[in-house]
Amino acid sequence: MPEFTLNAEIGRTTGSAESRRLRTAGQIPGVLYGHGIAPIAIAVEGKALRSALTTEAGLNQLLELKAGNQTYLAMARELQRHPVRNTVTHVDFQIVQRDELMTADVALTIVGDAVDVRHAGGSVDQQLFTLHVSAKPSDIPTSWEVDITALQPGGAIRVADLKLPAGVAATTDGDVVIVAGHAGRAGADAPAEA
Repeated sequence: MPEFTLNAEIGRTTGSAESRRLRTAGQIPGVLYGHGIAPIAIAVEGKALRSALTTEAGLNQLLELKAGNQTYLAMARELQRHPVRNTVTHVDFQIVQRDELMTADVALTIVGDAVDVRHAGGSVDQQLFTLHVSAKPSDIPTSWEVDITALQPGGAIRVADLKLPAGVAATTDGDVVIVAGHAGRAGADAPAEA
């Protein structure tokens, strides 16, 4: 996935009052850390951050963060949000390297039609919505589709059943159920014949 470039101001004053002033000016306070550097207090433009993180990759988007005279490859690892407005109030950026393994959450999307479950009067229950994976930053999938076409009543699709791309490994236990096909109650509810 291509990097998204963000400009970061370094040397901001920390504290609640300064953070409020930054947010009023359209800036989001944050911190940049990782790979042996001391944490650096930064601020990024709110609109640019929103544009970067509303791509298909979401929080797994690789960012080229220009801070002062340095450029870092980073990912947004944690967002703090306002409890009512849900706007971003603080962001943590982690410095990454292209060849290192890191963990990330990948959204799971259900595709297909579980015809056998539907014909049996049953239902499909998605139980896992994100998959925790380990991969190099550029190999992290933006999302993963789970095909339920072959799902049977009483059956399940588990993490171990997924065919992930090369270089991507699930760190979630393989026995965890992603989708379950529940059998219908049509037989139990049918009136008895005389």
